[in-house]
Amino acid sequence: MQRTLQHLSAGGGRVALDAAVAAVRRARYAYLTGIGSSWHAGLNVSALFQLGGRPVCLVDAAELVQFAAIPAESVLIVISRSGRSMEIVQLLAKARESGATVIGITNAADGTLAREGAISIVIPVALDHAISVNTYITLAAAAGILGSSVISSFDTVLAASLTRSIVEAGRAIPGWQRQLEKSAWLAPRSTSYFLARGSSLGSAYEARLMWEEGVKSPATAMGTGSFRHGPQEIVRNDMRFGLWIDGTKMREQDLAVARDLCKLGAWVMLIGQRLPEDAGHLVFQLPDIASEWQFLVDIIPAQLVAERLARLSGVDPDTFRLCSFVVEEESGLLPRGKGV
Repeated sequence: MQRTLQHLSAGGGRVALDAAVAAVRRARYAYLTGIGSSWHAGLNVSALFQLGGRPVCLVDAAELVQFAAIPAESVLIVISRSGRSMEIVQLLAKARESGATVIGITNAADGTLAREGAISIVIPVALDHAISVNTYITLAAAAGILGSSVISSFDTVLAASLTRSIVEAGRAIPGWQRQLEKSAWLAPRSTSYFLARGSSLGSAYEARLMWEEGVKSPATAMGTGSFRHGPQEIVRNDMRFGLWIDGTKMREQDLAVARDLCKLGAWVMLIGQRLPEDAGHLVFQLPDIASEWQFLVDIIPAQLVAERLARLSGVDPDTFRLCSFVVEEESGLLPRGKGV
């Protein structure tokens, strides 16, 4: 994350960032898209655009390819770590036909997105072995820097503040790992729900994906507000809930949700800043960071939990059983010629 901040604030990526900012500002319509963990990065960052009064259309890349007509005066901010997933390649072709401008945010300089996008922001961070961890958060950081630059400016003061928060999060990791060693919240084959709001909503969805990819266990994610409108009927003893608490908004209301879940027999993990230690069964205290940027650090505890729970479940969290590293075909689940 520090390398990403340096690359885009004062390094080799600044020229591409400035070009992307100008393209978004002059576009009539702006789309923010990706698929899988890249879409979750967009979900986090969309809050920055919306709070700044610069609305974007956040659409999953597969849906944008098949179920949307893209106006000519549009800019597409496309997030993809490899830049060569099937849906991303198809979206590039559709954008060309529509006359739309593509801004690619990717980790792979040799990917189709980096090579064919009108503007390419390439983050110099190596691809993960399988499940997106480093690449996920660096793409989210880059998209966040673009969003912040569009609505105001991404300056050295903000970069320095975020760097301090990232450093503090790194220092907190050993303590978070010690919490996990003795926590009864981790239970193999449990039912898991992840709830969040605002800039942390993408973190909840990314946690759900890590449970599915890494722990090989079903999970679900949604907005905390939406959960209170019906889905709460599923609460029962021993269910596991992970809640992200925003730095400024709806804190007391969401802490009340956590307390009520505990009263109903669920096990609650909380991730946020300045949390009461007794507010849940597993409480991760984040370093101070601007509320709209909390997503930069609030996914890290969930990544640690997923890795630990995978080991307790007897599965390898960094190996795919069924999925390809990059999905380059459109049909089925298994690679051609492969059985279970």
